[in-house]
Amino acid sequence: MDQLRDTIREFIVSHYLPGESPDNLRNDTPLVSSGILDSLGALGLVSFISEQFGVELDVYDTSVEHFDRIEDIAQSIERKQVRQ
Repeated sequence: MDQLRDTIREFIVSHYLPGESPDNLRNDTPLVSSGILDSLGALGLVSFISEQFGVELDVYDTSVEHFDRIEDIAQSIERKQVRQ
């Protein structure tokens, strides 16, 4: 489970926070509401998740309530993987 969160964190840091230490991006750091991810960034992350983890996130999964923290995103992915 930690690898899932670490993979998401590495993607966000490398694409949207270059030069930042992954250690500074916690599982509970707001991503969308803080401005780390804008709408295009969120779309890029959804595409990465689809390719990397083989799950399709729907509108519910990508709402701010479910897509604002690494922890929320990881939980959505885990729910989708269980259903497959």
